[in-house]
Amino acid sequence: MDATSSLTTNIIQTINSIFETLFSSIDNSIYQVLDDLTFINSDILNNSIFEKIFGTNSSNGLLVIANSLLVGFAIYYAIRLTYSYYMNLQVERPFQFIFKLLIFGIVMNFSFVICEEFLDLNSFISEAVRSIGYNLYGHEISFSELITQLNDMLSTNQTNFTIFSFDGLIKSFISVSLLNLVFSYSLRYVMVKLFVLITPFAILSLTNQSTSWFFKTWFRTILSLLLQQSFVSLILLLIFSVDFSSENILSKLICIGGMYALIRTNQYMRSLVGGISTDVSNNVNIGTNMLKNM
Repeated sequence: MDATSSLTTNIIQTINSIFETLFSSIDNSIYQVLDDLTFINSDILNNSIFEKIFGTNSSNGLLVIANSLLVGFAIYYAIRLTYSYYMNLQVERPFQFIFKLLIFGIVMNFSFVICEEFLDLNSFISEAVRSIGYNLYGHEISFSELITQLNDMLSTNQTNFTIFSFDGLIKSFISVSLLNLVFSYSLRYVMVKLFVLITPFAILSLTNQSTSWFFKTWFRTILSLLLQQSFVSLILLLIFSVDFSSENILSKLICIGGMYALIRTNQYMRSLVGGISTDVSNNVNIGTNMLKNM
């Protein structure tokens, strides 16, 4: 019996040691990155390669294609207007179209600056929410601060911490949840930059009534992606309002609810505004189902 008990103890200690190393590695490397991925501003566009792809002026980058399409829209309207005289079709007045073409053409060529201002405005809103939390709680509202508070509550730095306990299960759930957030917010980070790149084409689509739907879809999507960080700030604000006490089971359960809310943020924003999914687990499941059906 002593040999069996000793073997069981050694196995448990080994498992605890493995998970302790894993949690420590995650805590030391991932959460600062998560803050950088979530709370973005115009700095994500300050890249020479990205600016060249977008176009530094109307004669290079994607702006060349957008301006070429602008000319194409003008030619298409001229042909349609001429055709309407013979077929007695209803088209918008030339003055109205030319005015719209000029306005949206100018806005399109300054769309990079507009996107920078829009990103900074969105960042200002989320920073304002986090500043409220700083004034209330006296510490930064961020993922890196959150994990510090949670580790103190769950006593992960103590020698008696074990994965085979309620605190251990909560720590495992939180680590998996935050890893999920890293993948989801990494995808969001990339999608924001992608939708910034197609901004000129979204604005260009407003010159024609039959293509204006593209701008509406683009606007809902990028708005949903950007507002996520303000929504995340509010959720973090609520999580930090909890009494982080190792003896308070209710606070631990509320933290689990807060982590689940952070995971579901994209789905909540899609329900309110619209947009696309950045939930990596859902996208992986969709891809797997598609492969099964092939």
